[in-house]
Amino acid sequence: MKPTTSYSYRTIDMFKFIIPSLIGILLFMTPVKFNDEITIPIAILSNLLGDFLGDSIPFIMTIIIAITALATVMTKIIKPAFTQGENFLNTLLNVSLFWTIVRIIAVILATMTLFQFGPEVIWGETTGSVILFELLPVLLTIFLFAGLFLPLLLNFGLLELCGALLTKVMRPLFKLPGRSSIDALASWLGDGTIGVLLSSKQYEDGFYTKRETAVVATTFSIVSITFCLVVISHVGLGNMFIPFYLTITVAGFVAAIIMPRIPPLSRKADTYYNDAENPEQELIPSGYSPLSWGYRLALKRASGNKSARKFFGEGGRNVLDMWMGVAPIVMTFGTIALILAEKTELFVYLGMPFIPLLELLQIPFAKEASAAIIVGFADMFLPALLASEIPSELTRFVIAAVSVTQLVYLSEVGGVILGSKVPVSLWEMFIIYILRTLITLPVIALIAHVFIF
Repeated sequence: MKPTTSYSYRTIDMFKFIIPSLIGILLFMTPVKFNDEITIPIAILSNLLGDFLGDSIPFIMTIIIAITALATVMTKIIKPAFTQGENFLNTLLNVSLFWTIVRIIAVILATMTLFQFGPEVIWGETTGSVILFELLPVLLTIFLFAGLFLPLLLNFGLLELCGALLTKVMRPLFKLPGRSSIDALASWLGDGTIGVLLSSKQYEDGFYTKRETAVVATTFSIVSITFCLVVISHVGLGNMFIPFYLTITVAGFVAAIIMPRIPPLSRKADTYYNDAENPEQELIPSGYSPLSWGYRLALKRASGNKSARKFFGEGGRNVLDMWMGVAPIVMTFGTIALILAEKTELFVYLGMPFIPLLELLQIPFAKEASAAIIVGFADMFLPALLASEIPSELTRFVIAAVSVTQLVYLSEVGGVILGSKVPVSLWEMFIIYILRTLITLPVIALIAHVFIF
């Protein structure tokens, strides 16, 4: 029997679902040819804005980082009323002491790099300048357009439709309830941190067990399309975005099947938050097909969008969250890691165990590649930064793809996991990072050798 609750939708709700979703797919997922390269429309808009702003972008990013640090310190000390309670500014600015220190360090590093004073090891061409003058300008422009238009994918029913269609896939393949497909899609189309926050909330509300929460947060908090574009562009292979994206999709899928079935994730208890009882988790009510129920949910979600002001308000919050939340972390972790990579042998030693595997997989410049692979635990951009100088296109492609599939970077997804209710410790996160690397590296290398290079 169909559920007794009845919903009535108008024709306008159908258009609210279809038109924004199609525009979102066009902007974020449709390959187009521009200046003799295959890319996506969001990237074209980003490049045009970057060309227009030119050399002013590093200054703009330094200002954003400085405002973020100042507002964070004020929130921690003065505690203004507008940052208290459950609201966007509280989430953005009322961070832990550790992340507050990270934001303060980011201001210092960005300022020293912008004006090139203090020790050259900080602002040199291979350290701080790489972050401030090469990476952050790309993030500024891409985050602007991605943040503004993400609601087209997330808020008009596309995720609800896809989630319902995938409900019979998630349990047998990934040992997860059907609703987790929405978390995965939100991450893939939006941002990995969205998946972590959704997972944590679902866990607190009693829909996921500890094991399911840990699996979703560390396996499906996927790097967004936007970040994928940044990574492959930074290693000089932006024209290969489509094969790159297909490669990481296959590798990520393989890892998603294997990871829930091996420790440490497989050893997590199937118990609920605060020992709650197992709730009813049927996503598709009797009397509905996955398509009809998903379409019904999509119309319900689309009908709730009633104003352009709300749309652009959420888009603006997305942009601020990306600019103020991510940029300081990238500045701090990126600069420190590049200093360690350029001036010490730390990552060379840490990456040495990967050299035999890389040589077995016939990856050129295995020694350089091994250091780039291991450094990704600090931040997802660092492998691409280190790989950008490696002569071999094959090696740069493999490193870029592996860096995207490793997922649990401390500077973003990993930090959010540690600050949430997700039951994963720092040590477990590092083990998961290594396991994901060992699983996805052979898959990516095989695809690169056989189908691309």
